[in-house]
Amino acid sequence: MNKANVTVIGAGPAGLTAGYLLAKNDLSVTVLEADPVYVGGISRTATYKGFHFDIGGHRFFSKSKEVNDLWSELLPHDMLERPRSSRIFYGGKFFAYPLKPFEALTKLGVCRSALCILSWIKARLFPVENPRNFEDWVSNQFGKRLFNTFFKSYTEKVWGMSCRDISADWASQRIKGLSLGSAIKNALFPWRQPKDSSKVIKTLINSFKYPRRGPGMMWEACAEKTRAFGGAIEMGCRVTHCEYNDRSGTWVTTYRDATGTERKLESEHVISSAPLRELINGITPAASAAAKRAADSLKYRDFLTVMLILKNRDAFHDNWIYIHDPSVKVGRIQNFRSWSPEMVPDEDKACYGLEYFCFEHDGLWDAKDHELIELAKRELVQIGLAHEGDILDGTVVRQKKAYPVYDDHYAQHVAIIRDELEARYPNLHLVGRNGMHKYNNQDHAMMTAMLCAENIIANTKLYDLWQVNGDAEYHESGSAAEESAGSAIRLVPARVGAPQLAPES
Repeated sequence: MNKANVTVIGAGPAGLTAGYLLAKNDLSVTVLEADPVYVGGISRTATYKGFHFDIGGHRFFSKSKEVNDLWSELLPHDMLERPRSSRIFYGGKFFAYPLKPFEALTKLGVCRSALCILSWIKARLFPVENPRNFEDWVSNQFGKRLFNTFFKSYTEKVWGMSCRDISADWASQRIKGLSLGSAIKNALFPWRQPKDSSKVIKTLINSFKYPRRGPGMMWEACAEKTRAFGGAIEMGCRVTHCEYNDRSGTWVTTYRDATGTERKLESEHVISSAPLRELINGITPAASAAAKRAADSLKYRDFLTVMLILKNRDAFHDNWIYIHDPSVKVGRIQNFRSWSPEMVPDEDKACYGLEYFCFEHDGLWDAKDHELIELAKRELVQIGLAHEGDILDGTVVRQKKAYPVYDDHYAQHVAIIRDELEARYPNLHLVGRNGMHKYNNQDHAMMTAMLCAENIIANTKLYDLWQVNGDAEYHESGSAAEESAGSAIRLVPARVGAPQLAPES
């Protein structure tokens, strides 16, 4: 049996961030990754015949100085500053996103525009009190008519469920700070992006950083640097079981390596970014029946990307287009040249990624690759972004458990699991999107790992990782002395038991 101070499950942004920081601080760490080829999880960059493509689209923007500093440390010379551009396709027309009210209302026509404005005024005067679901939360911000036009169809396409069954938590995390009022203000009074990124509404950012050959470049560099510090990253290793020994206070992680051989790894700590549902069902001593029921109730949304290579007609320059139109199945279309010109090796070629949201083993997921490529071809032509005969080649990448589902009961289920893990399994740390069942961005996943590493290095619980919220507006914390020392503590959750500073006005 091999030994390590820390075992990390998963080499996505959270797992690799934790592994890198621990190895850098001279701790023995082993990262176990199920994928035999790629690190980065959903933030990896896939390749096909020299073309690079992103799985899901990853803008590198954070309100946290610590996260930005770590990105610069990992990839100091290969980050591009890219313009942010995205649109909505609805009713045969393209609309800027975030919404430009005058453009949107003009394209909707006078009558529909007037009704949208009246609907928004009504929502401001008579909002739904304490909105619990996505529909009520967004309707409060934009009015019911704009919700039905620009949010309902796309959101239900993404999640495969009614907006009334999606928790308001998801809306508040993903589009916090944006309303029709803020969009109108932004249109009337164009603003310069503040130097202090913590003051930016994330939905309204106008530029972001991006590795010149995709996000996987960041995580490949992180893996390489982790190994240079003495950390181990084992590819093709699927964890099957985690056993806690109460007497010794150690963990034994069982996994199958790339050859199919079962191996065991003993460690003082386990950091898990694996899906919470899988972790709970593979832990010893066994979790309680209540915790297992809660874990089995957690849901995930999967998706697949159909990458198409086609003649370059400069059909669009957006990073991506949200497809709200219900007449097609595709949910979002990426233009990889707009992320970085180096993603596409041929000037006369374009490379698009059509994203289809589904559940594992439903009709789309189980369709053959050639069927999905033909579907993507038809829909791209139908939307007007390609001509018949333009598409030259394509490939399909499937991504399991891309998004933890925020249904109406997810928070209750996660709370049950969290309480039991903290009470029964010391030195088990949950990080990242699937590890915590929190639909967070890449920088939020990294922040949970950064704070986890600090806790382990200090050998005490300095931070409660669950305080890293979904909008990266981290709680005030620490002391004035810590802030003046330049520790950027203001941008992370409170130290456990530390006095709180008053929020900035």
